[in-house]
Amino acid sequence: MGPVAPLAMVLVLAGGCAASSGSGAGGGGGSSGAPVRVVASTNVYGDLVRTIGGDRVTVYSIISDPAQDPHSYQASAYDRLELAKARLVVENGGGYDDFVGRLLQGAVNPSPTVIDAVRVSGRMPKAGRELNEHVWYDLPSMGRLVERIAGVLGKADPADAPRFRRNAAALQGELTALERREARVKAEHGGAAVAVTEPLPLYMTGAMGLRNVTPGDFSRAVEDGNDVSARTLERTLALFTGKRVKALVYNAQTSGPPSEKVEAAAKEHGVPEVPVNETLPRGQHYPGWMSANIAAIADALERR
Repeated sequence: MGPVAPLAMVLVLAGGCAASSGSGAGGGGGSSGAPVRVVASTNVYGDLVRTIGGDRVTVYSIISDPAQDPHSYQASAYDRLELAKARLVVENGGGYDDFVGRLLQGAVNPSPTVIDAVRVSGRMPKAGRELNEHVWYDLPSMGRLVERIAGVLGKADPADAPRFRRNAAALQGELTALERREARVKAEHGGAAVAVTEPLPLYMTGAMGLRNVTPGDFSRAVEDGNDVSARTLERTLALFTGKRVKALVYNAQTSGPPSEKVEAAAKEHGVPEVPVNETLPRGQHYPGWMSANIAAIADALERR
């Protein structure tokens, strides 16, 4: 009987090792309890991943501070470290967060799954125009992105795939409800003229049927950090002195003399202002944030 006990112990230990090693985040045997590591370029996408994945994901958002500009962001050593451990990377794409691609080129981990939100959206630039890469203001595009994220997480953690699908379906239901609210604004205010400092909110204002009458040279120059010609600035300011617009929707995270002059003109002439952000405000989740934006625009239109 002496040899039997050690043999039984070996079998138990071997079985335990097999159970723990055969069911990692990417294994076919299901979840081992280790969450799927995800890196998102901004906290907008990080929040979507957390909503879908819950405690089955750990998410690192490279940009979450409103003071950080994705167009000119310089990656840190910690960013590289997090990417080296990531199973999934969610980026905006479209030239918005090119730093992610540069980081991945030199990453130790060569094979995370990368989801590009612009590619998932299917958005293409209109003839003769640049692509508006701010697709997180496009609710249908975010619905498609949510589905893609759930699918990738499900492959990484098959045991929890049904949970990811349920969470994604609930989130998509919230987005659909927000689309209906946009449609109601369109029914009541479709055709109303608005001005913007940058293209940031144009998918949302377009879904509401609002006309952006801002000179393209102005909004492009502000977004790119370039000088605005005196003539272009004069044409833009005339939108407010002549009260040709019902609201100014401006990027609250960027500032400069041209946009400050436009904001001052809106105040002076009683044109309602609606601030919008590029990153998710602290303490908020994506659906609530977009809901607040829709409500703010609708309220501004009602005031004129």
